[in-house]
Amino acid sequence: MSAAPIKVLVIDDEPPIRKLLRMGLTTQGYEILEASNGKTALEKLTEGPALIILDLGLPDIQGHDLLRTIRARNEGVPIVVLSSRGDEAGKVQALDLGADDYLTKPFGMDELLARLRAALRHQLQVKGERPVFRTGDLSVDLVRRIVKVGEREIKLSPKEYDLLRVLVQHAGKVLTHRFLLKELWDELTDAQYLRVYVRQLRQKIEADPERPQFVLTETGIGYRLKAGD
Repeated sequence: MSAAPIKVLVIDDEPPIRKLLRMGLTTQGYEILEASNGKTALEKLTEGPALIILDLGLPDIQGHDLLRTIRARNEGVPIVVLSSRGDEAGKVQALDLGADDYLTKPFGMDELLARLRAALRHQLQVKGERPVFRTGDLSVDLVRRIVKVGEREIKLSPKEYDLLRVLVQHAGKVLTHRFLLKELWDELTDAQYLRVYVRQLRQKIEADPERPQFVLTETGIGYRLKAGD
């Protein structure tokens, strides 16, 4: 017997976008639920979507308010936000409210599908954190606190390891500067401290720190660790 298809709730007031997503996702085996406004979206939550695609520009409920409401009702469902180009403040706010990722319109279907897969993987990882994380040549043993690139063991300072551990725990997800500062320093709010440690970490784990393959910069927003294999 085949597994039940994964339900994706698409919340967007633009019919062409909903049609694009419906066609692109159904061909990949997803079951699509659609909502053109916030009110309908909240009603569709009762159908148990496994993942939500949320456009922030809705006609009846402000997108961030809807995101806050969804998170209050369902802490675990992955949410990928759609936003207009250049709305960095809106993206940061959405991520801080609990969104897992964002895409800027217009977007490619291949990129969307990759982000959805990463969000679903991240959800599974949170439910049962894997003792050894791998992406490419990088491996992080969260139990023994051993970091390797290929067969070479990497020596990290305690703070560098803490930064990498947080990134591993949320691999594939964009983490804002504010989130990382709060996780690592409690009182510090200057993102420059974070940039220093990201730079030091890249010097140790990246083949070319100027063109990182693992710790990726989300300009003006934060950082993302490449999703695990």
